[in-house]
Amino acid sequence: MSGVTLLLVGFVGGVLAGVSPCVLPVLPVVLLGGAGAPTAAGAAPSDTHPGRLRAVSIVAGLALSFALITLFGTLLLAALNLPASLLRWLGLAALVLVGLAMLVPSLEQLLERAFARIPQRQVSSKGSGAGGGFILGLALGAVFVPCAGPVLAAIAVAGATGTIGTETVLLTIAFAVGVSIPLLGIALAGNKLTSRVRGLQRRQRLVRGIAGAMIIALAVALTFDVTGAIQRRIPDYTKSLADPLKAHINVPVAAGNGSLRACQEAAFNGEDKGLEDCGHAPEFAGIDQWLGGPPMRMADQRGKVVLIDFWAYSCINCQRSLPHVEAWWKKYEPFGLRVVGVHTPEYAFERDTGNVVAGAKKMGLTFPLAIDNGYGTWKAYQNVAWPAGYLVDATGVIRHVSLGEGKYDRKEAYIRALLAAATPGVELPPPSDLPDNTPADKQRTPEVFLGASKQQMYDGTGEYTAGVRTFADTGPPALHRYRLSGTWTLTDDGIVAGPDAKLTLTYRAREVYLNVGGSGTLTTVGDGSTKTVPVSGPPNIRTVATRSSSERGTVTISLSPGLTAYSFTFG
Repeated sequence: MSGVTLLLVGFVGGVLAGVSPCVLPVLPVVLLGGAGAPTAAGAAPSDTHPGRLRAVSIVAGLALSFALITLFGTLLLAALNLPASLLRWLGLAALVLVGLAMLVPSLEQLLERAFARIPQRQVSSKGSGAGGGFILGLALGAVFVPCAGPVLAAIAVAGATGTIGTETVLLTIAFAVGVSIPLLGIALAGNKLTSRVRGLQRRQRLVRGIAGAMIIALAVALTFDVTGAIQRRIPDYTKSLADPLKAHINVPVAAGNGSLRACQEAAFNGEDKGLEDCGHAPEFAGIDQWLGGPPMRMADQRGKVVLIDFWAYSCINCQRSLPHVEAWWKKYEPFGLRVVGVHTPEYAFERDTGNVVAGAKKMGLTFPLAIDNGYGTWKAYQNVAWPAGYLVDATGVIRHVSLGEGKYDRKEAYIRALLAAATPGVELPPPSDLPDNTPADKQRTPEVFLGASKQQMYDGTGEYTAGVRTFADTGPPALHRYRLSGTWTLTDDGIVAGPDAKLTLTYRAREVYLNVGGSGTLTTVGDGSTKTVPVSGPPNIRTVATRSSSERGTVTISLSPGLTAYSFTFG
């Protein structure tokens, strides 16, 4: 992608994010923050420069902290061994501090003192408020970072994996500029409102007090996810415009291997270009433990065809694809195929090697497994999905990349072609005949995460943050949503059932699976039938609903106290 196109994609993506439902909770604060700038006594209504400076300062602070935290926040926290939520909590604390400052003039003067040497402060005898506005913007940027979009998702993945290149930085800058434009318009509108309405000029102290109270209210709402509940009930009116940008984003991860990135992008977009040159296969990196054989090096596999399969044992998509991988291993290992299953965890419990061993045994996997708890090999291959396959020829070049399930006949045909090229004249056995059970319904409910730090589809009332919570929701939730009742202990990764714990989901699928761990039972009620599902052992998926075809349904699940539920997946 050219630099001009890259900047244009980032800019348009930022503008769309700036008018999306994600930004709605911060708009009143930006409006009142811009309106709350102090002006000199007796100033004419047209003398609005101090207020304009404060409005610009708010948006400048937001854009700066948003860009820096998105790019470098994850890397900084990991380097300092600090929790991932720290920057957000610091932003919330800063919001409360700025709100209190707008309510208490002496505290505001203390905050402004840090900016006392900025020349613009002398514009008014009372100060421009630029310093306080900049601090407010910095705090808003920290809590605005989760505002989603295809462009921001690409930037966030690059920052999280530590592969930040020039393209990613340019995209971030363009995105920050784009998102600032609608917000700056709101802030300037607030300032203009104050300067034009004489009643507001005379009651500027009251306006600032209201603005301060609104800022504190926003911090409280963000803390208890009130804003998230509001956003989930508002249709994303920018989605149809934002989704086409995905096709123009070339930096899901910045990489040294551009050809590998191109192959991944083709696979992500559903394109099958056959066998091509995707660059030399990276070496295995950061493997904690090897199971089912000695440690392996790609450099030692010359002359062999290698399939590297990224998976996680409780991933339903992986569980549907792995029988095909196992069949290829058994059928073609005598003819020069090597299969390596790289297990990279999605959940904390998947870091437990014992759980991985149990999951692999349950699925009957016999090929070598590499435990990649530190994401070393995941990052080396710039991988972005579970499951994902990288097919390497006998010279060590990646020839095909597959992301997700399905098209097993094509994948097997590519394996056979590379084996034949490596050993001319070889007589291979007939292809496998395992059925392809990949779900075909494009309207199927997407994966539903239940942990307090991951959930996006909760449709009930009550506080959804870590801790012991009691819910009293009744009635079915909206499509693709869930509700809770009874007592639950919410954690970042999952939810632990307490007394009378029930979970109700409205879905579209043929089969519904609950990823759950512990010892006890699930009692499911749906379509007029009731069944009991025993649970024991490490967390894994259990079937909680089955229909004759993929269609809409509702299921209510009662969980024994102590069971932990992590997510729903669908077939």
